[in-house]
Amino acid sequence: MSPVFPMLTVLSMFYYMCLRRRARTATRGEMNSRRAIESNTRALPINVEIVQYAKEVLDFSSHYGSENSMSYTMWNLAGIPNVYPSSGDFTQTAVFRTYGTWWDHCPSARLPFKRTPTSFCSQDYVELAFEEQVYPTAVHILETYHPGAVVRILACSANPYSQNPPAEVRWEILWSEAPTKVNGPQARQFTPCIKQINFPTNLIRVEVNSSLLDYYTELDAVVLHGVKEKPVLSLKTSMIDMNDIDEDEDEEKYGCGMDTLNKQFSIVTLREWPTNGYFDKLPYELIQLILSHLTVPDLCRLAQTCKLLYQHCCDPLQYIHLSLQPYWARINDTSLEYLQSRCTLIQWLNLSWTGNRGAISVSGFSRFLKVCGSELVRLELSCGHFLNETCLEVITEMCPNLQELNLSSCDKIPPQAFNHIAKVGSLKRLILYRTKVEQTALLSILNFCSELQHLSLGSCVMIEDYDLIASMMGAKCKKLRSLDLWRCKNITENGIAELASGCQLLEELDLGWCPTLQSSTGCFANLARKLPNLQKLFLTANRSVCDTDIEELAANCTHLRQLDILGTRMVSPASLRKLLESCKDLSLLDVSFCSQIDNRVVLELNANFPNVFIKKSFTQ
Repeated sequence: MSPVFPMLTVLSMFYYMCLRRRARTATRGEMNSRRAIESNTRALPINVEIVQYAKEVLDFSSHYGSENSMSYTMWNLAGIPNVYPSSGDFTQTAVFRTYGTWWDHCPSARLPFKRTPTSFCSQDYVELAFEEQVYPTAVHILETYHPGAVVRILACSANPYSQNPPAEVRWEILWSEAPTKVNGPQARQFTPCIKQINFPTNLIRVEVNSSLLDYYTELDAVVLHGVKEKPVLSLKTSMIDMNDIDEDEDEEKYGCGMDTLNKQFSIVTLREWPTNGYFDKLPYELIQLILSHLTVPDLCRLAQTCKLLYQHCCDPLQYIHLSLQPYWARINDTSLEYLQSRCTLIQWLNLSWTGNRGAISVSGFSRFLKVCGSELVRLELSCGHFLNETCLEVITEMCPNLQELNLSSCDKIPPQAFNHIAKVGSLKRLILYRTKVEQTALLSILNFCSELQHLSLGSCVMIEDYDLIASMMGAKCKKLRSLDLWRCKNITENGIAELASGCQLLEELDLGWCPTLQSSTGCFANLARKLPNLQKLFLTANRSVCDTDIEELAANCTHLRQLDILGTRMVSPASLRKLLESCKDLSLLDVSFCSQIDNRVVLELNANFPNVFIKKSFTQ
């Protein structure tokens, strides 16, 4: 046979491969609500792109709004936009609880956990369910005020509307980036370049970091674009960035590390060298110090190198402070079981965001604390929806030295379970934000936990009589330094009087959105006189705050650093000048929607007091 024919055959195959590649990378047209991606060479099955707004908000870590209304709540993210493309401060949007670094510079601020990987910077999250499962091609987030907080978008393999829960729940990062400073508060449609995943999803999680923002970020809607059939990877999809490759590799390694800790730590075929080189010359303590700068997954990997480092990586002294929150998507009962032998001396433990959708069971959590709870001083369990009464009972029995307990947004714990907390008499910090704690249980806690210094009861809607609670605080909690009563609906001047008389060490008090407090009763002036150590005072949305209250603060609370009087109609520029002249340490002043304080006054005050951040939001 002529050599020409093999050559023609090769050329034909090459031409065929080119056509195949061209078909896969066919140019796509403009995005419509539904569009077909068609091959340039031959008819392929039409894969129509589906565009969906969120059907339902499933879970979130915090919000500015109330549990009993829609204003400023995460539930506003369900459905079509309410505000976009308008910019400004609108009640119909979703707003998280904090912004900037102000909450990190007040008496209630908590020390951060070490060993948190730099790639994890999320502070809050919201999880959204969509009608149909799709392979995501784009995610649009409509930000209507102070954009730039979104740092991570994830997709989940579990269908929240399926009757049969999957055996394994997978989370994949679609996009991730460090927080960025966006110039200006104007609205925008944020459309990051997402990566393709190999499973369909109708559950999207958005994580935010508001530390660089000048004010609260407001989100209006989330739009999910996707196709029903798995798309073929193409050069048109996105350019590959080397940083993305590194992040993906780290994510896979972290996942592997957290899911197979037992395998990694129990390698029996580790190579044993005659000597360990320079490591034999280093003191044990110095090696421990060096390893203390590694993240938990790095320790897992290092433990596989040799027996000497395996011994160091398994030393319980490496796990005195342990935060598993950065790895929330991969922590399960098996992970906790693998960690037990290494956490016998643990003092700080952060399990916030972990264990949901069946990843951690009550029995798995209980077994871990029975082995590792005796030395625990600080326990963070924010958004732990697996927690129930048994878990709280185990905590109080197994953690006799516990001083700090965070149950923020653990809204699945039944009301009667909180009675167990009263057994932990050593508690100094208790965070019950957005929980179902009831009055009887809280009175018992206050009666027996007299060492309390920091207490958060924000958005605890099941407490019937806050005056009675305030009276018990005044009688029993003499060491209280910070108190969060954000959106408590029924405290009056009587409760404030009892609180101010009994808790005179208070340095931080949040009475934002407490509508039953009226300045005409003298309650705010009384606070100012009785609490000279106040550094932070939030009187947000109390329209009755007046010049007399501001002048009392100026005269008595000279250490004041943060003041929020958003929404008052009764405060004049003159009283604010007195306050700013008297309170030399004041750094934050929120006068949004204060009818007598217009933009001209704000500019004047900014010029005269440049060290004070004066906030005034707007509505377009």
